Amino acid sequence: MRIRAAAVAVSGVLGLSALAVPAAQAADDGPAGPAGVHAAVQAALGASGKAAFTGSTAADTGTPYALDVKFSAVKINNGKPIVVGTTNQVTVPVTYTITHTADLDINADDVLVDVEIYRGSSYSKVDNLLWGDDWPTCTAASATVATCKGTIDVYPGEELENVDATTWKAGGYVIDDNGQDLLSDDVDWSKVGYAEQDGLAGTRLQRYSKLTVNAAPEPVKKGRTITVTGKLSRANWDDGKYHGYTNQPVKLQFRKKGSSTYTTVKTVRTNSTGNLKTTVKASVDGYFRYGFAGTSTTPAVNAAGDYVDVK
Repeated sequence: MRIRAAAVAVSGVLGLSALAVPAAQAADDGPAGPAGVHAAVQAALGASGKAAFTGSTAADTGTPYALDVKFSAVKINNGKPIVVGTTNQVTVPVTYTITHTADLDINADDVLVDVEIYRGSSYSKVDNLLWGDDWPTCTAASATVATCKGTIDVYPGEELENVDATTWKAGGYVIDDNGQDLLSDDVDWSKVGYAEQDGLAGTRLQRYSKLTVNAAPEPVKKGRTITVTGKLSRANWDDGKYHGYTNQPVKLQFRKKGSSTYTTVKTVRTNSTGNLKTTVKASVDGYFRYGFAGTSTTPAVNAAGDYVDVK
């Protein structure tokens, strides 16, 4: 498992020192992992005061030279939001296409490729950054095109806060180290190729939601009052717990015994602790449930139906 600080970005044209990568992260991610290697390249860019490549070679400056690489068709989690709870690691797929010059072998041992997601104004000014534990795999479609598959790995207890429940963007990079040890003290940066691209795709991080229901009494005589209670809660990434989602519209729905379809009975709002409570008249046997349509920060969720036997 990795440990990384929310404000410490090792990617994007930030010009960070290699020392900006937390020691625990570097140990877990490994010096040859996405974090360690890319941090070293960014340190080289920062040493010269450069924020990005200008297209000129780096022979006189000792900084990496620009690669001619383009990312396209980037898709994060198959286009679906990334839903994260309070403790479990979440891994989602990332797919994309890379177009490059014929003299660049994307699958060479000394060529590194990755796509990350970030929250912030740009890839060079991130507030938080997420990437995959392992390097992606790329398959050559032609001499100049490759299709790649990777992951984004999310550890909520270590790298997310509630403010991260929003839209994220994707950025990608390619490093050709040409046999250089990027973590050594005597690396010749003028022999290292580098390219990155911002604004590749968008995705949304959402706080995992839970919804319960209880209809009572059971059984109940026809015409009597049934009280339906429940609670809507969602992950809190600030403290690692679940808290009630307040003042949210939730639908009370009913499915008659023998039917497969729920119909909406009424809409109820959660109170200050996320609790729900309403009453209905007993008519026929069936299942009651609450259904939440979701918000931009929280996914939709339905409670499991609670059966009521009407006598």
